[in-house]
Amino acid sequence: MKNETDVRIASQRRRQLRPFDARIEEMPLENLEKLQFRYLKKLVYQVYSFSPHYRERMKANGVHPDDITCLSDITKLPFMYKEDLRNQYPTGLVVSLPEELVRYHVSSGTTGKPTVVAYTQKDIDLWAESVARGLTSIGLGRGDVIQISYGYGLFTGGLGLHYGAERIGATVVPASVGNTEKQIELIQDLEVTAIACTPSYLMHLGEVAQAMGVSIKDDTKLKTAVVGAEPWSEEMRRRLYELYGISAYDIYGTSELSGPLFTECTAMEGFHPWGDIVYCEVLEPESHTQMPDGERGELVVTMLQKEGLPIIRYRTGDISAIHHEQCRCKRTHPRIERLSGRVDDMLIIRGINVFPSQIEHTLLGLSEVGDNFMIEVSRQGVLDALMVKVELPQGFSPDKLEDLITIKRHVERELRNSLNVAAGVELVEFGSLPRFEGKAKRVIDLRETV
Repeated sequence: MKNETDVRIASQRRRQLRPFDARIEEMPLENLEKLQFRYLKKLVYQVYSFSPHYRERMKANGVHPDDITCLSDITKLPFMYKEDLRNQYPTGLVVSLPEELVRYHVSSGTTGKPTVVAYTQKDIDLWAESVARGLTSIGLGRGDVIQISYGYGLFTGGLGLHYGAERIGATVVPASVGNTEKQIELIQDLEVTAIACTPSYLMHLGEVAQAMGVSIKDDTKLKTAVVGAEPWSEEMRRRLYELYGISAYDIYGTSELSGPLFTECTAMEGFHPWGDIVYCEVLEPESHTQMPDGERGELVVTMLQKEGLPIIRYRTGDISAIHHEQCRCKRTHPRIERLSGRVDDMLIIRGINVFPSQIEHTLLGLSEVGDNFMIEVSRQGVLDALMVKVELPQGFSPDKLEDLITIKRHVERELRNSLNVAAGVELVEFGSLPRFEGKAKRVIDLRETV
C-alpha cells in the first residue's frame, strides 16, 4: 500500500490546472546547470554594463564578465547585502528604464532606510510563475479556494501569493491581515480549502475559532496551509495537523528577491527553488566557503532572470542546507532544508548558538505547556541568562503548587537537553502573552539596553 506522501504526490499531479511540465521541473541536473550558466552569463554582462554600483564592486574584486566561464565561477562575483539597497535608496540599483517598470515594492525600513525593489512585467510574470509552480507542487489548483492572509500593498507577501494562486486556477480570497473573527467567517462561508499566512497567525486563528465555538477540523473545509515569513518547526506542523486537520507547507522568499518565491512539495523534504529562476548557494557565514550538501550555512541567492533590479549573490542571512539529488516528487531542482533561523537572529548564550526555532520545537513537543512563548535574554553579572516564558494549556488548572513546579522543572530539563545551555522557565496563564497577526516577535534581548 502506498504511503501518505506517495498518495499526496499522485493527487497533486491529477488536480493541477496545467499539465506537469517535466521539461522544466524534471530536467536533468546537467541540463539545468547549463541553462543556469547561460542566464548567469547574460546577467553579469547586464549589471556590468548598466549598474555603476555593481561594476565598481566587480572591479574592486578584480573580476570582469569575461572571467565567468562556468557556473562555479559565480564564487568570483561580489556579494550583495540589504545595506546595498538601503545605501542606494531609492533606485540606485535599478537598471531598467523608468518606462519599462510596472511596479515598486518597499520594505518597512524599521531598522534604517527602507529597501525599494523595482519590477518589469517579466519580473512580475516570473514571480507569479515561481509561486504557481510551488502551489501546484503541494496539490493546489482549480477548484481550490485560497484565502491570502498576508499583508497586501508595499509588502510583497499578499500579492505574490495572490498572482500565483490565480495562475493555477484557484479562487482567491484577498483577506489580508487582521480581523480574525471575520476571517474565520469567510473560511466557513466561502468554503475555503487553503490559507496562506504566518504560522503564528494560523495558531492564533485556531485559538480564536475555538473561542467562537468553531472547529476548524469539523466545521470548515480548510485542509492546506502555506505558511512562512518566520521560522517554524516540524513540531508545529504536527500540532497543526493534530489540532486542526491542516497540512502545513513552508514557503520562502524575501522582499529583496521578490517576496514569496518557492514552497515545499508534497514530499515535505525542503523547498524547491526553481533552478531556471534562481541559483542558490549555502556558505559558511564567516569564511564564505561552499558547504557540502546537507550541511547548514547561510543561504545566498542569485536571481537569474530579474530585469528591474538584478540580484547577484544576495546574502539572505537565513540558515539552511541544500540538496541536489532528485526529490521523491521526481523534481530535479535543488531542495533547501527548512530554515533553522537567521544569522542575525542567532542568540549566543554563554558561547552556545541558540535559535528561537529550537526552543519552539522543544516546547511544541511537550503536552504540559501551550503553543505561545516569549524569550528574554539578560545579563546577570558577566554571564548571559536565558528565560523562556511559556503559556499553560487553555483551561489548565493545577491542583496544587507542586504540579506547577514539576512542570517547570520538566520544561527546563527538556530545553537544556535540546539547547545544551540552561534556560529558566516561567509558566504564565493562557492568553497572557502577545499574539501576532504578522511576523511573530518572540525575542526580547535586554542585553542591548545594558
